[in-house]
Amino acid sequence: MAATLGFLFGAAWSILTFPFRLVFGVMALLGRLTGVAVGFTLMVVGMALGAGPFFLIGIPIFLVGLLLTMRSLG
Repeated sequence: MAATLGFLFGAAWSILTFPFRLVFGVMALLGRLTGVAVGFTLMVVGMALGAGPFFLIGIPIFLVGLLLTMRSLG
């Protein structure tokens, strides 16, 4: 009897919290996608600056973009 009651409360709790878990999951996914997009953009800009005379600025920008991208993917 107690196991059935526990299962019912667990199922009800799962159903009630599903919209919140869904919203927070979508927010986390959008955050990761934004991090990947910004990181990739910084990598491209860093390589473009690193190929020219501004390599002292380009290399750190590339590394920041690389770290941001890796952090967002992992």
